[in-house]
Amino acid sequence: MFKGLGGLGNLGEIANLMKEAGKIKERFEALKCDLGNRVCEGAAGGGMVKAKVNGRQEIMSIEIDSEVFCGGDKALVQDLVIAACNAALDNSKEMMKQELAKITGGLNLDIPGIM
Repeated sequence: MFKGLGGLGNLGEIANLMKEAGKIKERFEALKCDLGNRVCEGAAGGGMVKAKVNGRQEIMSIEIDSEVFCGGDKALVQDLVIAACNAALDNSKEMMKQELAKITGGLNLDIPGIM
């Protein structure tokens, strides 16, 4: 009589999945708040230029050793700043991936703009 409704036996599994999705969302929202407090660094020119970004990929600071300016090569300074910032951003993205993997149990959610 109910053979066509065989899929209804899985409602408990669906409910558990929805419950787990809610927990993941809560942990994800907590992580988003926490990322602003986490700092990742990048360096270029043998550490002569350093950049710090937070987990939201916002640049927090840039430090430039005074010796970088001695040569008067403006293009070199600009390149070093860009390289240090990119290194810091890469480190921040990697940290974020690791934290997301903890929340999702390793499920790869490489979705652009997720943060």
